[in-house]
Amino acid sequence: MLAQDFPTTLTVSAEQAGERLDRFLVSQAPEVSRARIQQLIADGRVRVNGATAKPSLRLREHDQVEMLGLPKPPPLKAFAEDIPLDVVYEDDALAVINKPAGMIVHAGAGARSQSGTLVNALLHRFGSLSGVSGELRPGIVHRLDKDTSGLIVVAKNDLAHRRLAEQFARRAVKKTYLALVHGWMKQERGTIASAITRDRIRRTRMTTRARRGREAVSHWRVLRRIQSRLGKFCLLELKIDTGRTHQIRVHLASLGHPVVGDALYGAPRELKDTRGGKLALGRNFLHAAAIELKHPGTGALLQFSRPLPPELEDFLSHLEGG
Repeated sequence: MLAQDFPTTLTVSAEQAGERLDRFLVSQAPEVSRARIQQLIADGRVRVNGATAKPSLRLREHDQVEMLGLPKPPPLKAFAEDIPLDVVYEDDALAVINKPAGMIVHAGAGARSQSGTLVNALLHRFGSLSGVSGELRPGIVHRLDKDTSGLIVVAKNDLAHRRLAEQFARRAVKKTYLALVHGWMKQERGTIASAITRDRIRRTRMTTRARRGREAVSHWRVLRRIQSRLGKFCLLELKIDTGRTHQIRVHLASLGHPVVGDALYGAPRELKDTRGGKLALGRNFLHAAAIELKHPGTGALLQFSRPLPPELEDFLSHLEGG
């Protein structure tokens, strides 16, 4: 849905002239997917200067774009599903899960299918979770990308959820990641402090190149430099002060060192050498290896860590053996 304060009639400015109608509307309502905007236009619920229009219409300065409201899909609700979980720790307040790559944390607002999510597995394992984040995201305090493996904290009740969320908001939760990137970093360690926002053209991507964005800070250090027949690589340890969408991936790509396997941010889908050899990972080489926080009930310091999963260890072995 559109935010309540979103205007129903928009006037195209000189800077916006020449934009496609669908892209213009997406830029004005970033919380709405482009697919939903295009459906709205196809249903005749968008008018330009009083007439219906195609999504590809190029707008002119002073055009009046009228929106007659977005279709409201039925609310989504997660359901329990018997999916194996690697539970690192649990008590009455929280659980820590070692999430595999390929698993979505929760279904998105526009998703048609909700099967196979971490939330579904959690509901089957624990029965009930905190309701602070709503029926689609019970227990979820923070997220990991689908193709990122590693540790994620889940709240079992509302009080624990709020106290954990406060820790994340104060940046008191310490998270450590391991990533393999293309190329050799020029230094042994560094900090990236580039604001992040959603890419206006490719909505599935984030970017550091826009004038406005949310503060994001990532610290990295080189653990290992790898010279192989498939190229040069660096294994990095990263600690993040903020938790923006795709933060580590977009920050490293902005330096010209995309995460291996991360085709969305410029990494090749498979590695090739001059002799015709190929090696593909099938996921991003990014792993949430450690997390440190205070227990939301007792205040005790909790520290958890998990090594690289087998598929990432195997990939490293192939690189270093070649």
